[in-house]
Amino acid sequence: MTATPTEIRVSRDRKTLTVSFDDGARFALPAEMLRVLSPSAEVKGHGPGQAVTVPGKRNVEIMTVTAAGNYAIRIGFDDMHDSGIYTWTYLRELGEDGARMFANYEAELAEKGMTRDRAERPR
Repeated sequence: MTATPTEIRVSRDRKTLTVSFDDGARFALPAEMLRVLSPSAEVKGHGPGQAVTVPGKRNVEIMTVTAAGNYAIRIGFDDMHDSGIYTWTYLRELGEDGARMFANYEAELAEKGMTRDRAERPR
């Protein structure tokens, strides 16, 4: 059975989403990581091999967090991206494995000659 959040809180500076689960686990998830690893079709694509690398999001902020049924949240960012549905399972995955996932993202940026600081067309 999937653990469910007991608290979801955005930091005052809007740079971190803290998620506490009913099994005691607690994760502080950076806004940048949430944005560039968004589960949206815009980022993940509609099928295998369609994912895009989104640069220039180092300073992105969380603007809104809204419930999506009883299983997820939708996060709105200050760059107007708000189409990702973050399930409890995906939030847990980001908490447990986000550092590795973000390191892979940084490697993709480097490979494509992109940076976390300069916004350009995702590819």
